[in-house]
Formats: sequence, structure tokens, C-alpha cells
Amino acid sequence: MIIGERKSLEEIRKMIGGYKRVLVVGCGTCVTVCLAGGEKEVATLSSALRMAAKKDGDGLEISEATIERQCDIEFIEELREKVEQVDAALSMGCGAGVQTIAETFSEIPVYPALNTRFIGRTEEQGVWTERCAACGDCILHVTGGICPIARCSKSLLNGPCGGSKDGKCEINPDVACAWQLIYDRLKALDQLDKLEEIVPVKDWSVSRDGGPRKLIREDVRL
Repeated sequence: MIIGERKSLEEIRKMIGGYKRVLVVGCGTCVTVCLAGGEKEVATLSSALRMAAKKDGDGLEISEATIERQCDIEFIEELREKVEQVDAALSMGCGAGVQTIAETFSEIPVYPALNTRFIGRTEEQGVWTERCAACGDCILHVTGGICPIARCSKSLLNGPCGGSKDGKCEINPDVACAWQLIYDRLKALDQLDKLEEIVPVKDWSVSRDGGPRKLIREDVRL
């Protein structure tokens, strides 16, 4: 899932400074799971903004809405009536959500209340770790289901750098060496022979280096 975290109240207030009516929009998927932008977080931020506005006497009016997905236009259309009643919107979704709202409602400014961090998983309550760099050229079948692009500090494709110690990365003793994890996983699967396969230079044209990406499925287009 996409992992995000809320910006500071000070930064958010600075972004929406000067507006009198602001809609705070939450998203019911990824950022709800990582406790950054769901209905509860929308209520918390809205309350904080109201209290700060009351203290400063600036007359800010805050309205709230949480939709199923901010990255899907069919759900964003649910916001239209509320958008027509505000001067600006504050998205508590990922960067894709912010942009989709902005593209749908070009008549008002849309600001991000979150910083989109990475694609990852829940490690434990309150802890999320990166698992995927969305590189567009997956090699998990070669590396035992462990991604060296996202999890190796140097994104090495063909084995460790030699700087690890006791299974930990040289950059931080709390970070596991991705290639130690890959070795252990392949050994457990009796697939160590895969380490002898040379992974070729990655085709970064399918990643961000090739510009904004688009995926088209002609078999499902209308």
C-alpha cells in the first residue's frame, strides 16, 4: 500500500492561509490503513484547524468529507456539491489523490495535507516499512520475493556490497541487509542456484527515468 504521513499543522495552516472556507478530504484506502488520512484523521486535523483559527480569530470554516478512493474520478465526483461551497480543498490522500481532485475541480486550489512516503507494508502497530520502489521491471522471481531495489540501500542487483555485518546494512545497524535476506530465503527454498544468474542492467525507461508512466489495457477499455 501507499504509505503517507501528515504534514505539520504549521505547514498546513500556511498553505491554506487567506482562505475562509476549506474542505478537508480523506481517503478510505491506503492512507486510512496507515492512519494518516482516513475519516478519523480528517476529524482530528479539522478540529485542530478550527481551534487554531478560533484562537487567531480568522473566521476559518472547515468542512469534512472522506471518500472511498481519491485516485478514482467516480468517487471524487461525490465531492462536487461540497467543493462548490468552499474556496480551497485540503487532500489527506496520496499525491495521486491530490492531483486527481485538482484535475477534476480546476476551479479551486487543492493542497496536500500529507507527504507520500513509499509503497510498503505494516510491520507492527505504528510502524511501516518500504517494500517496493515501483520500478516497472520486477525481479522478485529471481530474488526470493525480496526486492533489492527498495530494500538494499544501494539497490544492488547482483549480490551484496561487502559492507554488511552480522546480517545488517553498513548504513544502519537496525536495517537488515537485503541480500542476506535474499540468500536466507533462497537457501530455505533450495534455490541458491538463482544467485548464479546474472541480473542484467535494469531497463530504467519503465521507471520514473522514462517520464510519467501510463498503463493501457486494451482488453478492458470501453
